[in-house]
Amino acid sequence: MFIQEHQIPGIPVVLRHGVSEPEWNLEYLESKIGSEKFLCRFYGQERQTLDKRKWQTIGSGIAAKCLSFFEYASLVRSGEAHRDDIYLAKCPLATTSLANSPSLQALGPQFNLHKAMTDFNLWAGAGGHVESLHYDTFDGTLIQLSGQKRVVLFPPAQLSNLYPFPLMGHLHHGLKLRSWFSQVYPDKPDFETFPGLEEAFKHRYEVILNPGDVLYLPVGWWHEVSALGEGFVCSANRFWAVFPRRRVLSQWSSWRTYFAFLLSMPFMSLKFAQALMKPNRKEEVEKVIRMF
Repeated sequence: MFIQEHQIPGIPVVLRHGVSEPEWNLEYLESKIGSEKFLCRFYGQERQTLDKRKWQTIGSGIAAKCLSFFEYASLVRSGEAHRDDIYLAKCPLATTSLANSPSLQALGPQFNLHKAMTDFNLWAGAGGHVESLHYDTFDGTLIQLSGQKRVVLFPPAQLSNLYPFPLMGHLHHGLKLRSWFSQVYPDKPDFETFPGLEEAFKHRYEVILNPGDVLYLPVGWWHEVSALGEGFVCSANRFWAVFPRRRVLSQWSSWRTYFAFLLSMPFMSLKFAQALMKPNRKEEVEKVIRMF
């Protein structure tokens, strides 16, 4: 049923109670990965109030600092992580014991996903954080592990009506800005500035993920993910090869991303060379690599 109704046509679906995990709250994660160091993104409290067209960084291009999970947990408990929107995003779990969880490892066979393109990544922080509207070029699974997240979805066909950042920006900003992100706020639609949104909103979907739920998110689907409540909220994700392959090759959104990476190469090559010259070379190189 999943293959015919969701994988082949590329339709999202939520598998309720798809994983059986202890709650990944602060105490549990401290016991598992407390001394592990991760790049924490410093989004800043004013970011979500700005016109996105004025943003200078997006996603993995956000300013980041390396902290242990113990240090990050202290920021959550003090309220600083919520106040300044400091977030653990796209943090690889491959070298930790969390990645070996039997229920996480069973996800591939459950969804007929046989070729992982990434390891499991951690996405965690204080309630209120928003990962802005964007799409990916792989199939994905988003696993909710503590607290709730709301996911707003639009199908790939709404690409032009969601006003992605322009491709040519990659020439000047590399991967600090990303053309697979939208310039609009789904919760604060400006129909006058972005008239195509009216059509896009006819195809808007929304889902709430509870602990244990898994969202299958096909390539090209736009999604904005919001951490709900005021407490600690945690999920993990993994990207998978797209099957059948025609789903990715037939989407202009995928080709836009491939062109974006090509356009960003001169800028990113310079950033990589500069990172090699800095005293904290290892951390700076990791920051550049994590942008990809």
